[in-house]
Amino acid sequence: MEKTILVAVDGSVYSGNSLDYLTKLFGNDRRLTIHLLSVVSSGGGGKDWMFDVDPLRAQSPGSDKRTQAARKQLKDAEERLLRNGFAKERIETRVKVASSISGAIREEAERGHYDSVLLGRRGLGAVGNMFLGSTSSDLVEKCHKVPLWIVDGSVNPSRFLLAVHSHPSSLMAADHLAFMLKGHPGVDICLYHSNSVFGSQQMARAEDFHAQWGKSWCDQYLDLDNFLFYAHAQLLVDNGIPRHRITQLPTQMHLDVSSDLLRQAKQHNCGTIVIGRRRRDLAKGQLKGVSDKTLKQAQNIAVWLAG
Repeated sequence: MEKTILVAVDGSVYSGNSLDYLTKLFGNDRRLTIHLLSVVSSGGGGKDWMFDVDPLRAQSPGSDKRTQAARKQLKDAEERLLRNGFAKERIETRVKVASSISGAIREEAERGHYDSVLLGRRGLGAVGNMFLGSTSSDLVEKCHKVPLWIVDGSVNPSRFLLAVHSHPSSLMAADHLAFMLKGHPGVDICLYHSNSVFGSQQMARAEDFHAQWGKSWCDQYLDLDNFLFYAHAQLLVDNGIPRHRITQLPTQMHLDVSSDLLRQAKQHNCGTIVIGRRRRDLAKGQLKGVSDKTLKQAQNIAVWLAG
């Protein structure tokens, strides 16, 4: 099945890291289409903001120079992908001028029906700035219709840590992971649940899963009392992931679930953490906090937010 990824490019080493991650993971996958997008910020107090509503309006000299630079960045990014085995007919490029970089990326992601959005970012602590200033944080806050892949530093993507819990969003993340890795010859997936000593997320009802997976499948595979370990594994297998590539790690209890996820990923050599999340207006308490805190603490690792 065809897969399509939107990649935000700005010519920095951080977006370069995201391209390297992509080539390591999908360099030989001929079913993948990549859309490279560079957004030129109109910025300042001039009239370039009107380009958002009237694309035929002439750009200012400043924006024109930034557009030329963006086209060069896209060309460099395309050549980087071509050197690593991607087919030219599978790569598309686009420059867009907009008053909001994150808004333009989100609009393109939701308009284009992409399977994921890939971003590189600077390494940071709790108070650091992300890729293109606040772009990543704004997308995490507002972009919930398309899974986000956020790459920090140099990452080896051959092993994945899937954070499991008893909620449909977690199974949706597993479904996304299985779809994107279907047919991949050499990835391993570790299933892990981290309990908080301050109380765990309220368990969903079996009926909450029926609309997506059907009552029959749910009756056979849902193990709500076991954090859906079996259901996650079965969903991965149903989508073509070999069972011997799936490992269940022992459940542990910690004060900080996000720190524990990062620690487990490092301990088991997982370069990517996959977290299911609900819409921002539904995400409350621990579930929302885990994804946010994991991103803030992540270093030299990729985090997928799906669900």
